[in-house]
Order: sequence, then C-alpha cells, then structure tokens
Amino acid sequence: MSLQAGAGGATRVADERADRDAHWERLLRRYRLGDHAARELLVSEMMPLANQLARRYAGKAAHEDLVQAGLFGLTKAIDRFDAAQGSALSSYAVPTMLGEMRRYLRDHTWSVRVPRGLQEDILRVNRAVGELETELGRSPTPLQVAERLELDLDVVLEALMAGRAYRASSMDERVGGEADDLALSDTLGAEDSELQRRELLVSLRQADHVLDDRERFVLHLRFVEDRTQTEIAERIGVSQMQVSRILRAVLEKLRLELRRQGAEQAA
Repeated sequence: MSLQAGAGGATRVADERADRDAHWERLLRRYRLGDHAARELLVSEMMPLANQLARRYAGKAAHEDLVQAGLFGLTKAIDRFDAAQGSALSSYAVPTMLGEMRRYLRDHTWSVRVPRGLQEDILRVNRAVGELETELGRSPTPLQVAERLELDLDVVLEALMAGRAYRASSMDERVGGEADDLALSDTLGAEDSELQRRELLVSLRQADHVLDDRERFVLHLRFVEDRTQTEIAERIGVSQMQVSRILRAVLEKLRLELRRQGAEQAA
C-alpha cells in the first residue's frame, strides 16, 4: 500500500513538472512572437529556481550576487533554447545558470586577484588533489599531482601557493577559533621604534673617541636621554643656540670618523 502511494506521489510530481515545463515553453514561444510581457513573466516564474541553485554555494558568496549571476545565465538560456533538441527548458537552463554562478565565484570571490589561466590551474590542481586523496588515503605530493595532470611541477606548485589567495584571514580572526583566544593581530610583531636608535648608538660608540668629555655628555643627553636642546642648555649652563652649534660640530666629527673607518674597511 505504501509503495503504491509512493509511486503515485512520484508520478504526480513528474506530471506537475511536465505541466510546468510546458507552461514555461508556451511563455517562451509567446515572447519569441513579440510578447515581451511573456518574457518578464517567464523570468519571474523561474526566479525560485535561481534561488534554489544559489543555495548550493551558500557561504561562498553573497546569495543575492549568486542569484544575479544565475539570472544572467537564465536570460542566455531563454535566448538560446531550442525545443527541437528534445529537452525541457528547465533542463537546459539549470546547467547554464550553474555555469554562470561558478564563473562568478571564480572571477569575483578571490581575496587577491590572480590571472584567469592561473585560476583554471588552481581548479584543476584542487580537483586532482581530491581524487588522489581518495585513492591514496593521504594527501598527495605535488609531484604526484603533476604526474596525474601531466603538468610541470612548477605549475602545480604555483597553483597550490596561489590557491591560498582565495580567502584572506581577518586580523580579528581568533587563532584557536574560540572567542577568548588571541586574535591574529595579537600574534604579529610590531615595528620596534628603538631599533633605529640602537643602530645609531652602536655607530656612535665606534667613533666617540674623537669627542671630548663635554661633547660626549651633550651627545648622551640628546640621543640617550632624549633631552631637548633647551633642557641640555639648562643642564650645562649655556644657551640653546650654543647647544645647537655643539651638536652640529659633534655630528660632523662623527660623520667624518665613520666615513674614515668605512674607507679603511673597504681597503
């Protein structure tokens, strides 16, 4: 009894689908005879099909963008469909709509733009990796992928590396996946503002033998203690203008000494 009910339900669904396709093809014929309202009605009635197909790629792109790509495929299918080929309009439209959605994903959802040819290599390599993982029970080596696709190893390596550009990680993304884990930005080093100062101090120490005690003291106050010229003037009992002259003279002495040492090392 239940088998008969199931068979009856399947038959009813098939009949409804056939009626729907026949209705759509009547609208298409009216459109081709000049009834543009029939085309708008046809697209409107096939819109749920575009929504249904777009759900296959949920999470890979905005649903609305995928629907738009599907509708573009639908308009191409409406213009190209030939009932004489023996297939229903929906059967012809579905692969065309899916093709446009896949093309949209390929061209618009990369975090870093890569050339079309490289995108195609990435798709081929990823497909081969999946097949080999199933066959081998482990991840294949790049050489095995290259042999499967009959590609140069360099091409496979480039595709594997470029494939990482498909999705960029947010700096706010949690490293461990939990809300209380460190953000990715917390794991990155920052520019050391003291690095340039330290390099300068090393160079100064190599040449400070050409300075007298007062000059060394002024240099220490300016570059180690980070004192202003006004503060240095108050500390050593001279004017700010005199401090400026002392610093210029000190830096010129150091510059000449470092240049001399560099010339000796080069020789």
